[in-house]
Amino acid sequence: MPNAATNVPEPAVEEVTDGVFAYLQLHGQWGLNNAGFILADDHVLLIDTAFTEARARALHDAVRRTAGDDRPVRTLVNTHHHGDHTHGNFVFGPGVAIVAHEKCREEVIATGLAAKAMWPDTDWGDITISPPTITFRDRLTIYAGDLEVQLIFVGPAHTTNDIIAWLPAQRLLFSGDTVFNGGTPFCVFGSLAGSLAAIEAIRALDPLTIVPGHGPIGGPEALDTVESYLRFVTETAQRGHADGLAPLDLARQTDLPAPFAALHDSERLVANLHRAYSELNGAPLGTPLPFPTVLPDLIAYNGGQMPRCLA
Repeated sequence: MPNAATNVPEPAVEEVTDGVFAYLQLHGQWGLNNAGFILADDHVLLIDTAFTEARARALHDAVRRTAGDDRPVRTLVNTHHHGDHTHGNFVFGPGVAIVAHEKCREEVIATGLAAKAMWPDTDWGDITISPPTITFRDRLTIYAGDLEVQLIFVGPAHTTNDIIAWLPAQRLLFSGDTVFNGGTPFCVFGSLAGSLAAIEAIRALDPLTIVPGHGPIGGPEALDTVESYLRFVTETAQRGHADGLAPLDLARQTDLPAPFAALHDSERLVANLHRAYSELNGAPLGTPLPFPTVLPDLIAYNGGQMPRCLA
């Protein structure tokens, strides 16, 4: 759980609109994702979980304190397959319906607990992988009482299986990791071009409030930084690819301008360049990259150290 030495705040619950809450794990670096939940008369709809058992149980406790013991979580939405959004699924019990894109289920099963090998010093607890039990391909509308929640597939973007949870009456969006607010976007598991398309699709919804996958709640202005960064990476990759530079060499030669230099987890640049090169080479969007090849470059760009997981 949060450690003062890491300057990580305690998780916070913020009511975004009547009966709709964001669970914020700031400041959103590696392992610190956001979740959300919606109160109905007799149950709760939860959006995403957390990376470790302890953090997932803290989320569970926060939901229970807010909703009361007589309103259990009955529906759980996973916005994509990464463990910081899915590892905690098991904490909410075998009776919960877990909803996600069809590819999310495949990836949760295939990936398992691979993150433990990346961060062996993290206190993971005793995690049981619990994949989605209800899947869809393009769109699915679900309800928390009378409140409508539209689940919309926007991948490949951050991953191959990203969905967003859109509350049209409230103009409120739970974006998953298609939006990082204050952090560097990361599309090595998805698509650079697809991420730009996802931002365009989100803009078309005209959201008033965005709960990002990582970082503080924001408005549509949060999309501007993400889009600008993705376009910067695209243009940088085009130049480096034409000059025959390897992604790591190009990253080392690239000065991140404002506001990108201020985004945390800037080492993601080199991984994003790997993704951009794949697309410049004509690979279909979302084609899996050999992460064991990408990861050493990310570590090298990060001064020879694995980025710290704050979960």
